[in-house]
Amino acid sequence: MDPVEEAARVLRHDGIVVYPTDTIYGLGGDAFSDEAILKVYEAKRRPLSQPVSIAVSGCDMIHGVARVDDYAAGFIDHFLPGPVTVVLPARNSLPGILTGGTGMIGIRFPRHPIALRLISLIDTPITATSANITGAKDPTIPTECHIAHDYLIDGGKLPGTPSTVVDIANRRIIRAGALVEEVAAYLTRK
Repeated sequence: MDPVEEAARVLRHDGIVVYPTDTIYGLGGDAFSDEAILKVYEAKRRPLSQPVSIAVSGCDMIHGVARVDDYAAGFIDHFLPGPVTVVLPARNSLPGILTGGTGMIGIRFPRHPIALRLISLIDTPITATSANITGAKDPTIPTECHIAHDYLIDGGKLPGTPSTVVDIANRRIIRAGALVEEVAAYLTRK
């Protein structure tokens, strides 16, 4: 079986997979499955009070899980797909556990064909947290993914610079990463 199809099968059964993105390896679980989300938190040893981002394969998915105003829509059109995580108000359709109690959700729309195909195959967002124990080195090759998972898609060596995380509502950068200068310039525009 094709590795991406096998990963999609695992995700449909509440499993978790390691998958390549345009930055680093991500740990994916069905973003609408409480069981899968808890497995992600457990695998990462991440406190439930810390949010977990999700990955989507298109703008329709973004609008389905978050409230997007005109400014956010313009930012998304400019930077996504790409190595930027946008933080937006979460819709009630999304499990609250992903927001860590903040009511906000980080969303990645990666520019990587494997990640996009995987998300498209299951037709639902998946978690987009790094495939490592919380605080450990971001994995850029499969052998650096020392975390519990049910399946791994080998995407070779990845660039290694994590995404820039942007709080759109407050127009501020939460974490500097890929494209940070371009993002900062965009946020200072009127």
